[in-house]
Amino acid sequence: MTTTITPLGPGRFSRIFRQLGIDTQYVLLGFPLGIITLVLCVTAFSLGVGMMVTVVGFPILFTTMLQARGFATLERARVGPVLRTRLSHPYYKKAEPGAGFWRRTFVPLTDGQSWLDLLHGTFRIIPSTIAFSLVVTWWAGALGGLTTVLWDWSIPRSPDNKDLPELIGIGSGTELRVLFHTGLGVVFALTLMPVVRGAALLEAWFARALLSGVNELRERVVEAERSRDRARAQTTAAVSAEASALRRLERDIHDGPQQRLVRLAMDLGRADLQFDNDPTAARATVAEALAQTRETLEELRALSRGIAPPILVDRGLRAALTALAARSMVPVDLDLPEVGRLASHVETTAYFVVAEALTNVAKHSHASECKVTVQRSAYGMLVTIEDDGVGGASLAKGHGLAGLADRVRAAGGELTVTSPLDGGTRIVAILPVS
Repeated sequence: MTTTITPLGPGRFSRIFRQLGIDTQYVLLGFPLGIITLVLCVTAFSLGVGMMVTVVGFPILFTTMLQARGFATLERARVGPVLRTRLSHPYYKKAEPGAGFWRRTFVPLTDGQSWLDLLHGTFRIIPSTIAFSLVVTWWAGALGGLTTVLWDWSIPRSPDNKDLPELIGIGSGTELRVLFHTGLGVVFALTLMPVVRGAALLEAWFARALLSGVNELRERVVEAERSRDRARAQTTAAVSAEASALRRLERDIHDGPQQRLVRLAMDLGRADLQFDNDPTAARATVAEALAQTRETLEELRALSRGIAPPILVDRGLRAALTALAARSMVPVDLDLPEVGRLASHVETTAYFVVAEALTNVAKHSHASECKVTVQRSAYGMLVTIEDDGVGGASLAKGHGLAGLADRVRAAGGELTVTSPLDGGTRIVAILPVS
């Protein structure tokens, strides 16, 4: 087994030192801001609560909440570079337009996030003090220790004030003192980055928990609900598409092969009666029955291609669409770059989109030509079908494309139709491929 060691290049060193500077200034500015915030928030809140027996206390509390909100907004902006992410602005309750003075005054007092902002302004001094003490100690230890050789000589000492090494007779006190302090400086310097980073994260995580934690939780709940709704919509669309496909298959079998099989049975019965009296007519009836059998087989093959075309499974989407275009009654211009093999449900959905669109073009559009384009993009796979027909296509219920939209939605995609009445139809399906 070989181990690959990635060297620390100039770019990585610059990122490390840049983050060290960001974390240091965040902590050093956070301590005085914490003192200012504590004094203002506690003073204003105490004054407001103390004067609640009069009407003056409520406007003071309202001002306190707005003040805490301002400090919270500033802190969210400061936390972003430390956590390397942008904290979203939370939702605050707002009074209705045209609300009176007292209504606007009481709304912030009923807002949970406003109280969390005030709580942060009051108690942020605790993590700020811890972080400030660590950062100042480690920076002082690193800078002071590494520069001991430059300033140690300037410290005045009396002749009677000997260093401990000289007293016990192990060498020169000055050299050992400088060596000891320099060694401490090296230790502080080597541990400076993790200590400063940890101190900054302590203060930043405290701020994030109070200033954005509830909002982030709310956003995750909303996103989970959206995902649930999308999953339900896809399930509903899949059921609807399957039901539509079954109804269509049943209709096609009833209108095609079933009728031919009924006629075939009648022709064979008639031929059986004709064999004794009129063999020539019987042979003609049998020949007609054979022709009906061949036509029935062709219709069954066409239906099987509509259910699961073998060429799509064996050779992929590009070959299947090429064969589909060759059977179209309207000339088709294909733009099919090599997209490689995709997930089976994606290829099947794309195939049926083109198949249904070409069927509608042949039946309803009166178009003279059609263009099919398949391409990969950042959004997924785009399948576009355009014709120069009469237009008027729609995704509304009762139209042929409604079931196709359900099939695309069941695959996690989206189908759009642009079909003005003055001519031309454009169908675009976007299918996820990841």
